[in-house]
Amino acid sequence: MTDYLLDTNHVSPLVTVSHPLRYHVLESLNKGHMFFISVPVLAEMLYGIGVLPRAKQNLAEWTGLKSHFPCLIPDEIDAERAAQLQISLRRQGWQLETIDALIATIALRYNLTLLTSDNDFKMIPELRRENWLQR
Repeated sequence: MTDYLLDTNHVSPLVTVSHPLRYHVLESLNKGHMFFISVPVLAEMLYGIGVLPRAKQNLAEWTGLKSHFPCLIPDEIDAERAAQLQISLRRQGWQLETIDALIATIALRYNLTLLTSDNDFKMIPELRRENWLQR
């Protein structure tokens, strides 16, 4: 069974009751798949859904959902690995934002498949990625 780490673009739609991704993720949870988020993604998502006109509804939906999505907290080792990843990619001519490097490092550390629509991650060959927004 595959376990997943959600990028911001895959966790934010979950607060919209009618969004197809929400249905797919909740259905997968019922089948025994695990879904995780990371602290950087949580911060981005809470900001993003909190500045929208329906912020109060979004936050209420997230409060009802968040127990299904354990939050992984980056530590010093993750920070060091993220920096090493950024340096390695930069030497190859690729730029990776610090938050994305942390997300990738966490996915690799916990052997999770990253759910993302962000193409910046494609330059990390050992990172398993899927895009459920294209379904």
